[in-house]
Amino acid sequence: MKWKESDFNSGIANINAVLIYGPDAGLVDELCDKAIEKLEIEKDNLLAIDADELRDKQDAVFAESCSPSMFGGRKAVIISGAGDGDSKIISELVSSSSLCATVIVTAGDLRAGSLRKLFEDGKDIATVACYTDDAKTLEALIRKELSAQSGINQITPDAMSYMLSHFGGDRGITRSFLQKIAIYVSDKHVVDLEDVEKCLPDTSASSADDYMYSLTAGHINQTMVALDRLIYAGADANMLVRMLYIHFTRLLTAVVDGQLPKLFWKVQDKFNMAMKIWPADEISNVLSKLNDLEKSCRTNGYQPEILIRDFSLKLSVRAAKLALKRRK
Repeated sequence: MKWKESDFNSGIANINAVLIYGPDAGLVDELCDKAIEKLEIEKDNLLAIDADELRDKQDAVFAESCSPSMFGGRKAVIISGAGDGDSKIISELVSSSSLCATVIVTAGDLRAGSLRKLFEDGKDIATVACYTDDAKTLEALIRKELSAQSGINQITPDAMSYMLSHFGGDRGITRSFLQKIAIYVSDKHVVDLEDVEKCLPDTSASSADDYMYSLTAGHINQTMVALDRLIYAGADANMLVRMLYIHFTRLLTAVVDGQLPKLFWKVQDKFNMAMKIWPADEISNVLSKLNDLEKSCRTNGYQPEILIRDFSLKLSVRAAKLALKRRK
């Protein structure tokens, strides 16, 4: 079934699986989170896995998806970053007569190929396309977030025009921006151009995680999209370099000494996968280059944003080669 967002809100509890895909990564994340919320999935009943791990962990995923919960309540399985190459395994999973969990598959922009066709044509499964907001849908979102929900009774034409020209590429960034505006103007209930220009969207932890773990997994396009989101949200390049240094330092400690850091449950499997991809000598080399990068970012004449983009692209390409070498 092909769904619109309104169909998703009313029907998610009545299907076996859903494919959420499209170029608006923020909206994909938002609908995935909304599905977990509407289905009332508890932490112990949730399994999240990256699609590039699906083949290696197929038996575990099927066992988890096709067995009743030990704790009661609904179960859900999230498969992130899927592509057409994962269609066969996903098809077997969502068509299983023993399926006990709701399967949520997320993906970037997909061509009209096998994965989309599977969910568009299948029974008791659906697909939702997350395209970037156009002027009409973006204006409706702005008015809903600011006017209806935040009690703001006026948006000046200049302020609306500015927002329409600067936002719409990512629903997550747009909402973050609007929430900050709502707080900023809460005492006067009017939004003007000066208010909008003074407000910048917040940098989210989820975007930082997407950036780091996409990079170490060798997901080149996802890495650059996540980096764009962070920079657009106001993240400082020097801060990103330090964040990467901490990430690779933890990775080196885990690879060499087996000392796993305390991680948020959503990224534990991603960190374990990075440990398998990156050997100690490669990590040490990255740490050395990060030291050099930090110095360059602080040197007059260099543009830190250009440096971090170039470094991230090259490093994600290197990670992709290491991941391919591991699979051979």
